[in-house]
Amino acid sequence: MCKNVVKTRTIQIGNSQGIRIPKPILEQLDFDNEVELEVLSGQLVVRSPHQPRSRWDEQFKIMAEAEDDQLLDDEPFVLMEWEENEWEC
Repeated sequence: MCKNVVKTRTIQIGNSQGIRIPKPILEQLDFDNEVELEVLSGQLVVRSPHQPRSRWDEQFKIMAEAEDDQLLDDEPFVLMEWEENEWEC
């Protein structure tokens, strides 16, 4: 794994410290206006925020191709009377 190391300085931002991420690095990443920060083994990890359900479509397709998308319930799905009569789409 090839590592590109870039040194930068921290800058004062109010009561906090910030870092500037050089443009060539930003161009390689999918960063928007928000990032997640995590400390792992004494290192700061900066990554794009986790998007819940972001790859579900892809995973559902894989499950369907593997025929692994069957309902696990033993009983057939039965609508209650109120669901049949009162539910609106």
